[in-house]
Amino acid sequence: MRILWLKTELLHPVDKGGKIRTYHMLKELKKKHHVTYLTLEDGSAEVDAEDKSREYAHETITVSHKTSPKFSPRFYAELVGNLVSNYPYALQKYVSPEMSVAIKRQVDGSETDIAVCDFLAPAVNFPLDLKVPTLLFQHNVEAIIWRRHFENETNPLKKAFLKTQWRRMFEYEKKTCLRFDRVVAVSQDDAEIIQNDYGAVNVSPISTGVDTEYFAPTGEIEKDEFNIVFTGSMDWLPNEDAIQWFISDVLPLIRMHIPNVSLTVVGRNPFRSLVELSRKDQSIIVTGRVQDVRPYMEKSSVYIVPIRIGGGTRLKIYEAMAMELPIVSTTIGAEGLPVKDGKEILLSNDPVGFASAVVRVLQDKDLAVNLGRQAAKSVREKHGWANVADDFASNCERAIGESRQAPRDIQLDTKLLTAV
Repeated sequence: MRILWLKTELLHPVDKGGKIRTYHMLKELKKKHHVTYLTLEDGSAEVDAEDKSREYAHETITVSHKTSPKFSPRFYAELVGNLVSNYPYALQKYVSPEMSVAIKRQVDGSETDIAVCDFLAPAVNFPLDLKVPTLLFQHNVEAIIWRRHFENETNPLKKAFLKTQWRRMFEYEKKTCLRFDRVVAVSQDDAEIIQNDYGAVNVSPISTGVDTEYFAPTGEIEKDEFNIVFTGSMDWLPNEDAIQWFISDVLPLIRMHIPNVSLTVVGRNPFRSLVELSRKDQSIIVTGRVQDVRPYMEKSSVYIVPIRIGGGTRLKIYEAMAMELPIVSTTIGAEGLPVKDGKEILLSNDPVGFASAVVRVLQDKDLAVNLGRQAAKSVREKHGWANVADDFASNCERAIGESRQAPRDIQLDTKLLTAV
């Protein structure tokens, strides 16, 4: 197949879940198919990110596009302007007429078999009349994330804003899912939501993968017997909420049993209050972006996923499983993954239960070892990237067949799809 892959960023540095999933899948797809990678580029990628794209694409096309940094004057101005927009803000900032032109030019000027829209964001630039089979790759059900933001927010003004963003995201996501010949989700749960809530027909789940050769303990790093670790991009709101909740509601309960417990937060762009807290409390270590998360994971004695408002599936859990770490997570944190409480992972949603599970793992070394070994065995047997990529390629072939059998009848609100 000749695949046109649409994205809003170059993949290097490969430092967050969506990038990791796309990077490994494309590396595998490139071995058997021709991949053209067409993306927005805002200058935030690594200096040689376009050169490195040869690792996952035969050719790369970039379209220059600027997005406003969070909390900048322009960012706040755009938020105000978004009050009269049909788009949720999370998508409006990616609108690029130049990208729409580039997509159409590439399809018209080449033998493209299928166009893959990776995440919901590139869809704002997807031409309505594109004459090629199409597939939407949904790493999350975005409306679910915004609904959970709304439900967990206590500030009245923020809550009102989040409610608006959730409703807009729901409407846009629904219409967009119906535009494509096939939708691929990252879990059975997400696939069922897209079918039941949005009315999409051709929806398939694929599993999440992990590089089991890369994520493996070396045995060369000494454990800190009372260290807890969390990894993830700290500029993603579900991660920020998770750590705020853990530090304020859970960590004090753990300290009642283990006073010398420490927490390491590994991930890019940590929020200001977290950095300031780490300066005052030496038991909370905030690393910011690191080149390699594995040493921090291997040093730790328990891996936590206190996610309350995420969606999709957490690659970080499979990474921790492959590292043979005992994991404590919320049910939302482990949502969509084939793991069982008490077998590969411990699950709890309330502060007391979550703290109790962490304390159990830190104090019971046999439990910690057994959880880690069972988790590693499960993930190594079932979740390599090659199988995931083959499954994705099969869905692309199905989309091509479905497009030829039943051309799409696009009934859409074009004002919603073209408003800025």
